[in-house]
Amino acid sequence: MNPVLLKATGEAGCQVILNGKVHATMKAHEYYAIKDKVWEEITAAYDRLSKEYDLIVIEGAGSPAEINLQEEEVVNMRVARYADAPVILVGDIDRGGVFAQFYGTVELLKDGSSSSSRLNCSNGFICDADYIKAFIVNKFRGDINILRPGLRMIEDKTGKPVIGTLYYQNHMGLDEEDGLSLEKRSTFNVQHSTHKTLKIVVLRLRYISNFTDFAPFLYEPDVEIRYSLWEEDISTADLIIIPGSKNTVSDLMLLRESGIEDCVKAAVRKGVALIGVCGGYQMIGNKILDLHNIESAMREVEGMGFLNTVTTFDRTKTTCQVEAIMSSESGVKSVKKILKGYEIHMGNTTGDVGMFRLRRYSSNAELCKGEMTSPLLIPDGSAKGSVWGTYIHGIFDNDEFRTSVINSLREKKGLLSRDVEVDYQAKREEAINRWADTLKNSVDICFILRQVGMEYCMKQ
Repeated sequence: MNPVLLKATGEAGCQVILNGKVHATMKAHEYYAIKDKVWEEITAAYDRLSKEYDLIVIEGAGSPAEINLQEEEVVNMRVARYADAPVILVGDIDRGGVFAQFYGTVELLKDGSSSSSRLNCSNGFICDADYIKAFIVNKFRGDINILRPGLRMIEDKTGKPVIGTLYYQNHMGLDEEDGLSLEKRSTFNVQHSTHKTLKIVVLRLRYISNFTDFAPFLYEPDVEIRYSLWEEDISTADLIIIPGSKNTVSDLMLLRESGIEDCVKAAVRKGVALIGVCGGYQMIGNKILDLHNIESAMREVEGMGFLNTVTTFDRTKTTCQVEAIMSSESGVKSVKKILKGYEIHMGNTTGDVGMFRLRRYSSNAELCKGEMTSPLLIPDGSAKGSVWGTYIHGIFDNDEFRTSVINSLREKKGLLSRDVEVDYQAKREEAINRWADTLKNSVDICFILRQVGMEYCMKQ
């Protein structure tokens, strides 16, 4: 969990979340006005973790040499100074200009222009540039022999080594960091089995979140999955999914104003199945109430009306690991196994709710730390005909449940049901291991370990 998270909410600005709790929705200038409080949260998180762990990995954000923001930044070099942390600078060569990025970053950090450091390399003091210990080139394509002279030259100019070059890899099987990856890929095709292909369309919302909920379907041999807002895709889908959103109301209004909502309703009338997850679940109910104007200036918004539910936003964000059992059906055969997932949502949904029964890993939704302490089974999800929704993220990671959803679609098309064919957790492990092998073979890991005090390192 980030100690500080900025979540885009549209025209209203960014939602500022401190240690998992919503602080406020702010414009940029308002956020900078609370930088001292933000810094206190960051340092408190580091101090708390450093008492418990031997090694902490700190991920920066963007460039550490945005000179217009140096007085305000609290995520890059200021953190490195506070933690006295060695910094490895990673450059994206696929976008071009990686050597200029490396050299320019080091030179800009040498002048000590940040008032928070007041140090200047030219006077022999430690400055921000000194925290950078090495470079890694990322997303390289082509002949490494052509690149090597440039690597040697950047080392000579900066006095810092290049400790690795990572080749560009497509479809690694790892979760993407954000929805920007969907811009490059609206569809994912796999080899078709002897059965007919099922088409699942995930609505490509403007503020889409948790889009990795649907990654398990990518491995299914009889499924084609598309992220799309095209009417042709929606009308020819076997299943439409409305995913989570960083701004449920804004995305709902966009679907309504663009005519996509009407396309979805027409498809459902023809018998196409519809699933809403988290924000999508909120959209497909009867009404959304935002009495505190948390997401928008509208206090009440009509939903799509597929489910007999009402969602009320509140200021408390539910973030919790859950286990669930199915207690009702919606065109999906009931699965007896306990399902695992997580909740991360703002607001509560009431009405015809109870498709699942949840057990949270703590009796306090704000303090879920892993121990199954809640004796209560909390109702979640709603179902009506071929439409259902839930707050459970990661629900499709459960192989038996995912296969049950697929089989419900197969049966509607007159196809035979099939057994579970994909072990998704095994696929994830394989992807992680492939990435680990890539790093081991491409980066001087021993150099990094020496930077954090592990002097002994044997390369295999």
